[in-house]
Amino acid sequence: MALTGIILLQPPLLKAADDRLTLTGSSTVAPLALEIGKRFEKQNPGIRIDVQTGGSTRGVMDARAGLADIGMASRALKPKENDLTAHTIALDGIGIILHRDNPVVALSDQQIIAIYTGRITNWRKVGGKDARITVVNKAEGRSTLELFLHHLMLKNSAIKPHVVIGDNQQGIKTVAGNPNAIGYVSIGTAEFEATQGTPIKLLPMAGIAASVENVRNHTFPLSRPLNLVTRGEPSTLVRRFIDFAQSEAVDDLIQAQYFVAP
Repeated sequence: MALTGIILLQPPLLKAADDRLTLTGSSTVAPLALEIGKRFEKQNPGIRIDVQTGGSTRGVMDARAGLADIGMASRALKPKENDLTAHTIALDGIGIILHRDNPVVALSDQQIIAIYTGRITNWRKVGGKDARITVVNKAEGRSTLELFLHHLMLKNSAIKPHVVIGDNQQGIKTVAGNPNAIGYVSIGTAEFEATQGTPIKLLPMAGIAASVENVRNHTFPLSRPLNLVTRGEPSTLVRRFIDFAQSEAVDDLIQAQYFVAP
């Protein structure tokens, strides 16, 4: 029987309060958004900026559903997300990390694929010690996972992980605590942690060092935009915050977290 009379309703857009903004989404963008929010609050007494993580997928969905004033996504929007608008505030890359004491200094894409699909399970096969490899993978809904899979042309179902983590800090802590682990995280976050003494190192990809500098000059093969995402016409406060986040007034905050100003 044909169904008639059904009215499909778009979810209501959140009407931002005059003195409060809520941002949700990418755990990569969140620390930067938090610092930008603190500076914005200082310059605008009475304004409160709330930042909540949960992954880029949450950021996109919350912005679309009106559950957040601004979504955070550490990737470009997809064609099916053309009802949203992306506002790029910084650039970042995704890099392979090992424990600092692991003697392996480089892996080809094919070796990375073989490790993540369980065809190589011992570091000795790729020039390391005789030790079982611990594969650290990202949870579903993380843009880091999506970009990693896309770059290596892998399906998540083909990956044989020993540990599944959420945000970058979890990945870094896992690899820093296990000399036989391999993971992939934000280059900016990993480079920052390495300079703070965390025992990890970034591996090059395609012979190009995984560094903020190579993200800046667009030579690193696995780079991405860090975006604020909105739906519909932004409110005055949302527009002011996005303009501030894209201004030179926050360049030092972007650099402090080893990202690159667009």
